[in-house]
Parts: sequence; C-alpha cells; structure tokens
Amino acid sequence: MWSRLIAGTMAAGAVLSLTATSHAQSYDERFTGGAPRSGLFRAYGSPIPMTTVNFAGGYTPGTIIINTTERRLYYVLSDGEALRYGIGVGRIGFTWAGVTAVSAKKEWPDWTPPADMLRRRPDLPRHMRGGIENPLGARAMYLGSSLYRIHGSNEPETIGQAVSSGCFRMTNDDVVDLYNRVHVGAKVIVLR
Repeated sequence: MWSRLIAGTMAAGAVLSLTATSHAQSYDERFTGGAPRSGLFRAYGSPIPMTTVNFAGGYTPGTIIINTTERRLYYVLSDGEALRYGIGVGRIGFTWAGVTAVSAKKEWPDWTPPADMLRRRPDLPRHMRGGIENPLGARAMYLGSSLYRIHGSNEPETIGQAVSSGCFRMTNDDVVDLYNRVHVGAKVIVLR
C-alpha cells in the first residue's frame, strides 16, 4: 500500500517537473525569437487582441498613432491598413498628447522610477533590473527626450485601463511584436 502511494507521488512529481520545464523552454524561446506568436502571455488571455484594421488618414507606413480615449495603439501599414493593439494609458492627471518619435529601443529594460513617482510611492524600489517582474516588461520604446515609453507590462490585466503615470503599456507579446516592426526615429502621434 505505502509503496504504491510513494510510487504514485513520485510519478505525479515527475509529470509536474516536465510541465514546468516545458513552460520554461517555451518562455525562453518566445523572448529569444524561437517560439510562435502565441507566446507565454497569451495563455493568460489578452484582454484586447491585436488585429489588422482599415485605417484611413494618409499617414506614412511605420507611423504609430496612439488614441488614449480608445486605449488603442495603431501601427500604420501600407494600403490603408493598420495593426491595432490594446494599451493601458495614463490615469487622470497623467494623460498627454503631442507628436514625438521613438528615440531608443531596449530589450528587457532596467527600470529606475523617477523622483516624482518615488515621492508618490516611496515603497517602490530605487532600481530594478530587467526581467519578468519588471514593470517595463519585455521591451521598451522610448519617446523623444521624455521619460515616457511604449513598454510591456508585468500586469497584462491592466491593458485597456487608465492606470499608468503617462506611459503606454502593452502585453509582452504585443510589445515584442511592435518592437520588431518599429525603427528608431519612427513618428509617434499621441491623441486624446
């Protein structure tokens, strides 16, 4: 009886171990370019899936249009189409509008909260190395000379909400997709 119980427990442990290894491999492959678009974070369900839409306006392909009211980011393609992504935007008092450009791109960026944010939230770390727990997520595209970014998130459930300090959040899968399309210097138009 005891030997069967111990054998069953060991078998269950082996299955769980294989499952964890499988998840770790797919995660590593996803963010090093080897895995398909489905990625790790799709398993948790994207609240607003990326889609191709008709998009008029005469914008140059490669332009990013951010509509903070809609909580959507559009990456302009050719032939009157765009990729539409769900985003998280600035909460009341932290929204902004204007024209800027992508000034830098970083994979798994480090995060240093600005002084204003630390005054509001003294509980935050003073610096955080890039990684899965980092609030900037898998990728960041820096906007002009400001502190604002288009970045991933360690809180995918906040996509579609107004919760940030002015940055634009995306799921990690979506930000990796956008990052691979966008070049430094790309025009970014932020609308309210």
